[in-house]
Amino acid sequence: MGSENSMSSGSPALDRLVERLGSTTDPKRRYEYVLWLAKKLEPLPDELRQDHYKVKGCVSQVYVVGTLQDGTLHWRGDSDAAITKGLLALLMEGLEGLTPQQAAALDPAILTATGLQASLTPSRANGFLNILRAMQAQAVRLAAPAEA
Repeated sequence: MGSENSMSSGSPALDRLVERLGSTTDPKRRYEYVLWLAKKLEPLPDELRQDHYKVKGCVSQVYVVGTLQDGTLHWRGDSDAAITKGLLALLMEGLEGLTPQQAAALDPAILTATGLQASLTPSRANGFLNILRAMQAQAVRLAAPAEA
């Protein structure tokens, strides 16, 4: 195993996903798992496919919509590319139920512990980070009215 799995994200769900992906040495199995996550994602209604929910810097079309209910985050999203949709699903599951502060504090380095970077093209790996950053930015915006 090693030290990469000892890194905690502060999200038990994300830690489980990272551990599951990081524990396999087979890139094909990682890919299959990401594609399986994509298939589980619920369709995003057309009215939420707005420019301000679109993730910037992704080659594919990616939308992610965060809402804050009782102090915790809930996510919906979609992508037109299967792998990107799976990466989005992974992050949505990992950040579900966190407080905005927990989501904003996530270290993007946790993503390297998944081992996915080795299997992804540079643009997809970059897209993975862009999705996380977009979710963190939304979390911060959603928390702002509560703190004002």
